[in-house]
Amino acid sequence: MTRRLLCALVFSCALSAACAGGPGRGPASPSGAPAPLLPRTASELPDFDPERFDQLLAELRGTPVLLNFWGSWCPPCHDEMPRLVEAHDQFGDRVQFVGIDVVDSRPEARAFIAEYGMAFPSVFDPPDAIKDYLGLFGQPVTVFYRANGERFASYTGPIPEDLLRRNLRAIAG
Repeated sequence: MTRRLLCALVFSCALSAACAGGPGRGPASPSGAPAPLLPRTASELPDFDPERFDQLLAELRGTPVLLNFWGSWCPPCHDEMPRLVEAHDQFGDRVQFVGIDVVDSRPEARAFIAEYGMAFPSVFDPPDAIKDYLGLFGQPVTVFYRANGERFASYTGPIPEDLLRRNLRAIAG
């Protein structure tokens, strides 16, 4: 009898874990669907890895996306961020901006976000695994995706104003 009870308990726990959703998915929404992965605020900084990043890109399919890999410790990122904040003000209603904070600490990252008035969401990737997964190098890196999910362009280093706006116009339609 005890063995049956133990087996039933193990089965019940395994079933509960399986029904709770895969790793990296947020808690279920009131409708029972997984909560969106895109952070609601700029300073939320949830942990992301390549698998969760792929889930986010799939969730954003249908919307053009600008990704920017940055770190509070990165002098070129400080140079570039005012351009990105201004571009977000102009294009943020047509293009989803997503920052990916790498090799950083949350307190320093949140101070950087506040310093530049970043309104677009960022995710937290301390080991820099997402950039490696995408085959990108250097810091900062900006990547543009078309609404269909196809990578359109990428730029390593602080992106020049004219190239930033030209690529945003191209993906925004």
